[in-house]
Amino acid sequence: MDYDLFSPTDFRYGVSELIPFLSEEAYVAYKAKIEGALAIQLAKAGICSPSVAKEIQRACNEVRASEVYQEEDRVKHDIRALANVIRRKVSDKAKPFVHLAATSYDVVDTANALRFKDAMEQVVIPDLLKLEKALIEISKIYANTVQVGRTHGQHAEPITFGYYISFYVSRIGKRILAIENAAESLNGKFAGAVGVYGPLSLLVRDPGKFEKGLLDFLGLKVSEVSTQIVQPEPITDLIHFLVSTFSILANFSRDMRNLQRSEISEISEQFSSKQVGSSTMPQKRNPINFENVESMWKKFMPQMVTVYMDQISEHQRDLTNSSSQRYLPELMVAFDYSVRRLLRTIWDSSKGKPKINVDSASMIRNFEASEEEMSAEPLYILLAVSGHPNAHEKVRESVQRAIAHGTSFREELKKDPELRKYFESIPREKRRFIEHPELYIGIAAKKTLQIARTWENRLLLD
Repeated sequence: MDYDLFSPTDFRYGVSELIPFLSEEAYVAYKAKIEGALAIQLAKAGICSPSVAKEIQRACNEVRASEVYQEEDRVKHDIRALANVIRRKVSDKAKPFVHLAATSYDVVDTANALRFKDAMEQVVIPDLLKLEKALIEISKIYANTVQVGRTHGQHAEPITFGYYISFYVSRIGKRILAIENAAESLNGKFAGAVGVYGPLSLLVRDPGKFEKGLLDFLGLKVSEVSTQIVQPEPITDLIHFLVSTFSILANFSRDMRNLQRSEISEISEQFSSKQVGSSTMPQKRNPINFENVESMWKKFMPQMVTVYMDQISEHQRDLTNSSSQRYLPELMVAFDYSVRRLLRTIWDSSKGKPKINVDSASMIRNFEASEEEMSAEPLYILLAVSGHPNAHEKVRESVQRAIAHGTSFREELKKDPELRKYFESIPREKRRFIEHPELYIGIAAKKTLQIARTWENRLLLD
């Protein structure tokens, strides 16, 4: 491993499977691939011979980043450097057709669209699907595990841990579909220096048909109308959906980290026998994986602002996005690294079971700490439908008296003859929700399983 690097993404948070798409070597290779595809399309249009096209394509397959960068040092232009390197690898007969009728961003924007699409479809989306499947399985396992719900950091009403997880199953599932659609919608272009097909108009009768044939060959959609660059919204949409998914991962991570607080202790990350939690406190077992994901999100979420700014380019082109867009691969790598880290933290893929430890006894203990107070909502509802004209206020007063006196809320209820009269009119089968608030979970378990089935079907998960 090379530690003489500036970015920790390279040596600490990398994803090796993304190297063929997002590394600098891959970037050069994709640009060369566009040049090779151009030669094939020129041959199809009868502008050069098939043998010349194959010669150029073969040369494009041999291009390496090091030689392009060496040439760029000389000519101070990245795409002209690429064209020169390709030209050196072909015969004099083929040289005139290298990069013919192309402008730099015909190559750059099309290469970026293609490599980002491939990275999403071949690595990032499959990783998200694995995480989604793990969350679905966890939600089903704990669909009936009662847990206290929390709003504003305070105990609220009962839920189940599976229902808690199903909230994230739905959020991430929707983002996966959005990322799939955004990746499929990425655009390429071959319309020349200002987008009006000037060079191609000298060569072919129908430049639009030529462009479509080239992009069909590459598996990309055509930008409806271009300047020197493609319309920026498709790539903006893709990054937006990645960043918004990153926000969901950060939200999930923060929730899971908070559930590991010593005073809550409802879940825990696995801790290896050799793992160290602190350089000075031998007893520490920190939620480092969930903390890391949120930290990564904090670093890369603000990059979305830069992507929005990159939508602005004066007239037919300026260079104000040329440097900033080079950092998009780093965001994609950091995102996928975080997806993988979350998956490793919550799910044991080799054993097909949860890796986080869910402490149902702690969930019960925390639930019981507010068990009586959680009777208040079902009591108020049932009193109201029994005819009490001010049920909410009456129950609220009873709860406040119990807190002030340090007594039982249920005992305070029995002392109030007015409330007792209405309480006795409540059907016995519904009183159980007041006497046993752990039953007051509505359709949490049913809804959890419904959400699991919905996303298994929509995402075609086994």
